[in-house]
Amino acid sequence: MLHIKVFTFNPIQENTYLIYNDALNAVIVDPGFYFSSEQQVFSGYIQKKQLTPSLLINTHCHLDHVFGNKWVHEHYKIELWAHKDEIPMLEMAPISGQQWGLPFENYSGNINLLQEGDKIYLDEDEFEIFEVPGHSPASICLYHAPQKILIAGDALFRESIGRTDLPGGNHHQLIKNIKEKLFVLPEDTVVYPGHGPATTIGHELRYNPFLQS
Repeated sequence: MLHIKVFTFNPIQENTYLIYNDALNAVIVDPGFYFSSEQQVFSGYIQKKQLTPSLLINTHCHLDHVFGNKWVHEHYKIELWAHKDEIPMLEMAPISGQQWGLPFENYSGNINLLQEGDKIYLDEDEFEIFEVPGHSPASICLYHAPQKILIAGDALFRESIGRTDLPGGNHHQLIKNIKEKLFVLPEDTVVYPGHGPATTIGHELRYNPFLQS
């Protein structure tokens, strides 16, 4: 069984996800911790639960989702997984950080590539990769079918969607991808977004004003 711990970090209030199983192995998704105090909170939880991080994944590479990549790599000796078309965004992230007054040191290790239809595993637990671009050039979502869990990045929020006015954004593309790839999932699928509270596919089908027919 998978367990999900959500941390809300950095001035942009990004959701960092720690997903772990009963064997205490863990996936880190979008490590957004910026301040050393946030790093301590995160590592303290891992230590308390006696977890072993084995995967590091970025749903996309906007700066608030990648602040902690380098720290995770150095502390837990794991490499990054991301979509190849997000790599330019990752490389530009420190420049965006300077512009936002949030300078940081970028991840520079090996990047393992993910794309539509790939499967990634935490022991026997399988996550399917969906490409849901529109908020960024190659955003991905992670879907765990047995527990109906969707890690949505910034594609879909509770009664909202990711902004599409940033470089590489495309509003029509995002709407199309959400409807064709996410809204076909079971309605009781729990959606864990990159910002804000969790929701369900059923709730968004009925109440998301951006996605009504």
